Amino acid sequence: MTESKPYFMYVLLCADKTFYCGFTDDVQRRLATHEAGKGAKYTRPAKRHPLKLLYQAEFATKQAALQAEYQFKHLRRDQKEKFLREHGVNGFTI
Repeated sequence: MTESKPYFMYVLLCADKTFYCGFTDDVQRRLATHEAGKGAKYTRPAKRHPLKLLYQAEFATKQAALQAEYQFKHLRRDQKEKFLREHGVNGFTI
């Protein structure tokens, strides 16, 4: 029996008050990559820094993490804020 590694969907708050959502198998490594300006094109501009990790959720499969990312990205801003509040994230400040 092989052990499978967990995957994560995560949400960052950017300095311009926008959200960035992604998936990874190592949240802290991925956050460091974003902060170094080498992550997703969206998080590279200096105006989006600093970044703050707001939320992360663990999934058993890559597919499940990708599905969660897809669903979050397709919410309106108010729905994203509601999702985050429902998952214990209060206040969206850097």
